[in-house]
Amino acid sequence: MRVLGVDPGLTRCGLGIVEGTPGRPPTLIAVGVIRTPADLDVAKRLVLIETGIDEWIAEHRPDAVAVERVFAQQNVRTVMGTAQASGVAMVVAARRGLPVALHTPSEVKAAVTGSGRAAKEQVTTMVTRILKLAERPTPADAADALALAICHVWRGGVTNRLQEASETRANLEAQAQAQSRLQVARLRAAVAAQGGK
Repeated sequence: MRVLGVDPGLTRCGLGIVEGTPGRPPTLIAVGVIRTPADLDVAKRLVLIETGIDEWIAEHRPDAVAVERVFAQQNVRTVMGTAQASGVAMVVAARRGLPVALHTPSEVKAAVTGSGRAAKEQVTTMVTRILKLAERPTPADAADALALAICHVWRGGVTNRLQEASETRANLEAQAQAQSRLQVARLRAAVAAQGGK
């Protein structure tokens, strides 16, 4: 599974793509940051982010997109920009028909470090180790994007398979019920035909 992780932000939007399967160390495909100037109109900054994410998806063809779930912070301006960038990432992925997963910061930290309260430095260190990188990914937004992608490969893949299994089971149950109704209808028709003779 190839996953694009997006650490949303207006000034710096981290992007990281990894490929892997649950239980095995993933491999790095690409990492980077989309930067937008603070003095540019917000709408134009969002267009730059949209264009950048769309180009990454076209170039690297991920199977899924993992976006950090936005939590309320004390700085409303920061959380608004983060939420706007997050929305753009989800729209770009949905437009291309890709599944989108939202992961909380603590879920991502727990996936890559074992602790939901890990510091950013610990996350970057573990991302570097997991992906066997020669250098630490910088800035932190890039490392966080990779952590999101790793989290989704390891946790999202399992969740997706469980959901698929659940849907398959529901489909099988529906088919069994339909078959049962058909059998009952045939029996009733046979009984009615016998009664008419």
